[in-house]
Parts: sequence; C-alpha cells; structure tokens
Amino acid sequence: MFNNYFGLKFWAVFILVFFLASPANSARIKDLSGIQGVRSNQLIGFGLVIGLTKTGDSAVNVFFSIQAIASMLKKLGGTIPTSEIGQLQFKNVATVIVTADLPPFSKQGDHIDVTVSSLGDAKSLQGGTLLMTPLKGPDNNTYAVAQGPLSIGGFSVSGSARGVQKNHLTVGRISNGALIEKEIKYDFNAKSEIILALKKTDFTTASRISKAINDNMKDDLASIVNGGTVRVRVPELYLSNTSTFVTRIESLDVTPDAEAKVIIDERTGTIVMGENVKISSVAVAHGSLFINIKEEPIASQPPPFAPEGAETVILPRTRLAVGEGKDKLLVIPSSISLGDVVKGLNSIGVTPRDLIAILQAIKASGALHARLELI
Repeated sequence: MFNNYFGLKFWAVFILVFFLASPANSARIKDLSGIQGVRSNQLIGFGLVIGLTKTGDSAVNVFFSIQAIASMLKKLGGTIPTSEIGQLQFKNVATVIVTADLPPFSKQGDHIDVTVSSLGDAKSLQGGTLLMTPLKGPDNNTYAVAQGPLSIGGFSVSGSARGVQKNHLTVGRISNGALIEKEIKYDFNAKSEIILALKKTDFTTASRISKAINDNMKDDLASIVNGGTVRVRVPELYLSNTSTFVTRIESLDVTPDAEAKVIIDERTGTIVMGENVKISSVAVAHGSLFINIKEEPIASQPPPFAPEGAETVILPRTRLAVGEGKDKLLVIPSSISLGDVVKGLNSIGVTPRDLIAILQAIKASGALHARLELI
C-alpha cells in the first residue's frame, strides 16, 4: 500500500512538472550566452586580521604569522629586535587570504565585496578587523585595497564540558570592503564586432540565435563560428555606440534546443526526463521478489521434578518467508513523446527506484534514445 501511494504521488508530481515544462519556452539571448571579453577578474591578497579574542594563529605552528606581523610593524615605524621576533606571541592576530571578483567596467573608487579566509591555525575570525590588504591580479598589479570589520554570520560559545558553534568561523566577508584603485581599460563602444559565447554548446541553438539577430536587424550580421560561438558584426548605425546595439539584440527571444537526457539520482530516487526523450519498441517485465526473515527465540524451561542444576535454555527459531509478486510483461511501442513513456511505465505500477533499474536496462538494450546520466 505504501509503495503504491508513493508511486502515485511521485507520478502525479512528475506528470505535473512534465506538462508545465513541455511547451517550447523561449529565452532571451542574454540568458543563453555571454559577450566574449565582458567578464569579471579574480583578485587575491595576503593580509592580517586583528582584534581576535585569543583565537588567532599560534606562534608555534604558524611561524609566518609572526614574520608578517613584524614586517607590518616595521612598515608602520615600529622596531622589533631580530633576536626577539621568535619570542613574540600574538593570539589575537590571524593571517588570512583575501579574495574578490573585479566586475567588468568597474571604475576607480567603486566598492566590491571581499571574502576573508584563515590561512593558519586560527580557531575563529569572529570580531576581527582586516587591516589594509592590497588585492592583486594575475599580472601582479594591485587593483583594489581591502580593509574593514568581518561579518562571520555565526558564533561559537563553550563551557568547561561542551560548546555550541554555528556556521564556519574561519571564513568571513566584508560587504563593500575593498576600494578599487585601478581600472581595466576596455573601450567597448569602439568594437566593430562582438562574439557571443553560448553558455551551453549546441549548434541548433547557435543557429537560432544567429537567425533571430539577422531577422530583427533585417541584415546578415550574425554568423555561426561553431556550436558555442556566434560572431555578430556591428552595423554602421551603431559603430560608435556598440552598447546600444547589444541592448537591442540581447533581449531577443530564442527557443533553445535541448539534448535528450535522463537524469537519475539513486540516493533520493529522483528521475528527471527531458521532453525529447524517445524510446523504441521494447518489452518490459518487472517482478517483485521479497524475502522476510524474522527471529523468534523461544525459552525452554526444565520439566517438573527436574534434577538439580537444570536451567532455562534460550533456543533460536527463525521464520523465513519467500514470495514473488505477479510479473507483468508490458510491450511499450515506439513512442513519439515523453508522455507515452510515462504512461507505459506507469501502467505497470513501478516506484521511482524500480523505474531507475528499468531505465538502465532499457538503455543497455539500446531502446532508450537519450543520454542516461547518474548524479
């Protein structure tokens, strides 16, 4: 009864999702592709977080923490004898790596978010403040400087016997914590052509994007380079204002082509099928074999007037039941839609986990014309 209820509930949800998703929905070009060269750049820096409550790096295990502190104090005018550097103890300081993304077209003076991660053996960055940290790009040039108090989004409290911790305490963020000091020069409006890079490689989708642009502009401007790239020539009207041209074409609707695919998650019994899944004529038999083993030990007591020393003995007893449900042989004809597949498999009353085994067997037989992907 439970399996039937679970199966009916699953198929009700599955069919609902199928009918809601089956129409060929279009998407904007900006959602299907990106413009080559318009991207963010990653920045990284090495810094110090101060103000911790004895949860920072230990001088014994993290020797470079003391070296970084000594170097910072020297730059700020402090003097530390070389012989005493190894004796320093700063439990309220932690060495960290600071990372950030520099958005495209960012200007000098803009602020960006940064992520601060512990590099040493600090226990927590809670309550700490990041000191001025240069953020560099792959070319070793400084593009931003980060500084400010950290937001951990958690806490840690403990007593002598136990404690409570929420979230990860050695990673924090600083909202608008970095100030951009150097811009990346990029004259986008001077471009005479743009390259659209598809987020998912597909020749049919690339062809539809090219056709949509040409039809809208009434000119042969777009051409396919490959399944993941479309080259678009900027018309003369927009040669000095490419941004306006991009604004016009990126809002065009295109119906993307979907690959026939079946996604299976064996851990949860989840199955997702695309609308282009097809199946050839195939016969499916699915039986249910069950084995029930139950231990029922019994106590054997001594009879009346038994000799002295007789004891009660526990005797094992196992009840074993084996049965096999009624097999159902179903012939599924060549289907033309996912609805035929669902209707045919649903008619034999399979549960999601049974369906996983059936789909794998059909795929092995060569009757399932779709890519089977297990996650």
